[in-house]
Amino acid sequence: QLQLVESGGGLVQPGESLRLSCAASVSAVPYNAIGWFRQAPGKEREGVSCIGINGITNYADSVKGRFTISRDSAKNTAYLQMDSLKPEDTGVYYCAVRSVSRCDLTAPAYNYWGQGTQVTVSS
Repeated sequence: QLQLVESGGGLVQPGESLRLSCAASVSAVPYNAIGWFRQAPGKEREGVSCIGINGITNYADSVKGRFTISRDSAKNTAYLQMDSLKPEDTGVYYCAVRSVSRCDLTAPAYNYWGQGTQVTVSS
């Protein structure tokens, strides 16, 4: 059973950076698409970024140019580098893996989810 564990969240000020990590318990990272999602209080979970097995990436318009997704197959780990953070980036961030190789930013497309890590951007 694939398990995902996110880390790297925290409290930062606007304009600062964080790097989130998503560690997989088995070697799913090289073979499947990985997504990052976030959920703010009272809002639906939204897709932030994804990366397919071919390395093609996709980003929500709200984070383009500020966030970068990557993967390290040797470490079974995916990352989300978040720069120039804004208060509206606040939320619980989840990583997810789907059973196919193509990137997708919709939550129902994913089969496995981590428990999330809190990101708070506030002055």
